[in-house]
Amino acid sequence: MAKKSSIEKNNHRKQLVKKYAGRRARLLAIANDEGKSMEERFEARLKLAELPRNSSPSRIRNRCEVSGRPRAYYRKLGMSRIALRELGSTGMIPGLVKSSW
Repeated sequence: MAKKSSIEKNNHRKQLVKKYAGRRARLLAIANDEGKSMEERFEARLKLAELPRNSSPSRIRNRCEVSGRPRAYYRKLGMSRIALRELGSTGMIPGLVKSSW
């Protein structure tokens, strides 16, 4: 069996987050509601713990869409500084002018 790339893993996590978002929100609302009984809140926490770990939004990592690099990520462009520099040097990014690098 082939090993999954980090980009594929991250995309899979995004799908799981979308799939379980409603259920996670409902359970969190119950678990954090002070008006509910302790048993109900505890039961909601247990059900929340049964959800897949990768369905938590905090498990998603910002990754470069070109290289998959997790560091030096520019949110506006969706890519890392290295990919930005390579594509900018070849003139593939419209409006980007090389100043000095």
